[in-house]
Amino acid sequence: MNNNLLKKTLNCDFCIIGGGLSGTFAAISAARRGAKVVLIQDRPMLGGNASSEVRMWVRGAKGVYNRESGLIVEMEERNIYHNPTLNHSLFDANLYAMAEENENITLLLNTTCLDAEIKENKIVSVTGWQTTTYTFYTVTATIFADCSGDSILAPLTGAHFRHGRESKNEYGESLAQEVADEKTMGMSIILAARETDAPVPFTPPSFANVYPTDECFSAGEAKAHAQIRDHRIATSGANLWWVELGGEMDSIHDADKVRRELLACIYGVWDHIKNYGDHGMENWELEWVGFLPGKRESRRYIGDYVLTEHDVLSGGNFEDEIAYGGWPMDDHNPYGMRKNEENITPSIMIPVTKPYGIPLRCLYSKNVENLAFAGRNISVSHVALSSTRVMGTCALLGQAMGTAVSVALKYGIRMREVATNHYKEVQQILLENGVFLPHIKREVNLLSLSAKLNIPDEEKAILFNGVERPRSENECNGIVLNVGENLTFSYKAPQKIDTLRLRFDPDYERLSISDNFKMRIFAMKLHTGKDFKNVRVAKTIVKSFTVYADGKEVYSTDNNFHSLVFVPLNVIAKEIKIVFNETHGADKVKLFAVDFI
Repeated sequence: MNNNLLKKTLNCDFCIIGGGLSGTFAAISAARRGAKVVLIQDRPMLGGNASSEVRMWVRGAKGVYNRESGLIVEMEERNIYHNPTLNHSLFDANLYAMAEENENITLLLNTTCLDAEIKENKIVSVTGWQTTTYTFYTVTATIFADCSGDSILAPLTGAHFRHGRESKNEYGESLAQEVADEKTMGMSIILAARETDAPVPFTPPSFANVYPTDECFSAGEAKAHAQIRDHRIATSGANLWWVELGGEMDSIHDADKVRRELLACIYGVWDHIKNYGDHGMENWELEWVGFLPGKRESRRYIGDYVLTEHDVLSGGNFEDEIAYGGWPMDDHNPYGMRKNEENITPSIMIPVTKPYGIPLRCLYSKNVENLAFAGRNISVSHVALSSTRVMGTCALLGQAMGTAVSVALKYGIRMREVATNHYKEVQQILLENGVFLPHIKREVNLLSLSAKLNIPDEEKAILFNGVERPRSENECNGIVLNVGENLTFSYKAPQKIDTLRLRFDPDYERLSISDNFKMRIFAMKLHTGKDFKNVRVAKTIVKSFTVYADGKEVYSTDNNFHSLVFVPLNVIAKEIKIVFNETHGADKVKLFAVDFI
């Protein structure tokens, strides 16, 4: 009998550690541009804090017209269509499908990164242990990325990193500490509850904490604290984010000890809601409790640039901008529930008044040549991290990093050279794929610009202005047609036309997507009250359209649910006509861009 453990070797262009939203979208964006990708994830599903194991809502830039786009919207629109009840397992399945459908991606789930080989400041390979197959996998690649959140490749490769909070005098940040320390933001466990038609009793497990009064959470009669530590459960109610601990401990090595304490807290909170005081929750039952804490902060890599509070507040206008943030600087008290005094709030929150750019220089290592990263571990100060860490921003960072890696592979260069000499190419690829960059406009090619259109020149200029969303209530950046009307491109001579690109209105106000407030922010559900209504494809998205080349039908669909659509045409024609037959319910068709690529 052979008792040796299996050992396998995989070779690829790009190896990613970590399959949260940032790692998954990095894999998809690079794979769609031809890179062979191996994605190593230590959990049985993708999604990280957004997965069914943690169930944290995706949050990002504040402001109706600052919503993240690109792969995160493609994923959300897919989930809305296939999963209108917002079942968490189907969320997992839809994200998994986006990766699994691409033949360039090899997924190693349930695989923990254990080691890395490095030579001359370059990673040669990483080795992981797959718990379900009892197999060691060694992966060689040209470029490696760490999207693990905890930056596992930092101690394994010697890549420079930071941990904890800087002092005020290091970057001059108003939210920084007087003296630097090793404290971080903590971890949280959340629960999901469902409203029923009859009373549901609850008996807590033996390990649950006991919280007999609301003052246990609200620091006496301090109203501000009572509002912050909100435990009102409803469809659009609290997710108990403040059930948080561990920031004063080692956020990596003490993680399981913190998990144990958090479980006692979260079951104790539910016991309080059900059994102490009148919370109106008699008919609510506990549906799910997470046993995997959601983590906010641990190691942060050091790149060629460190983003700080000053960049966040000033708008971060960088030449190599490849993503953006816009969540408030939301710096959590590291003690979490341990410190519940009137002068200590669970979080200090400073609004960000406009989106700020994030440069590519924050997404690769300063000293390991072929190491990139995306997610909450990018090159930022602790204070800036309090804004950049949210998943909407991390999704953008993943797509941007994966795109930049594809450009590095294309030219056989380092990420540093991409950030110096090829960042404009990365920007235009991202814009073409639906990503919004606050300070960069999309460039429309001459083939599209040289066509004669059946709309006024002023509308043509709007259609091709490179800004594909409203920037305010009074600035549309789109044109409006009636349902059944067409948009026609005409040329004097036949043209080779490869792909038609259409950008429909995703309903930025999101009123047609959900009747529930929280689902309008992002289509994910935690608690289910009787008032929950299924989410719907945005009425503003065109459902049915037909494309004609010189009068001949070359494409037709009657079930589109995406706001960004690429239609492969591969025709030679003098005229392309697109007829917009039907929306998902809107009276008008709003177009932010229609062109050829």
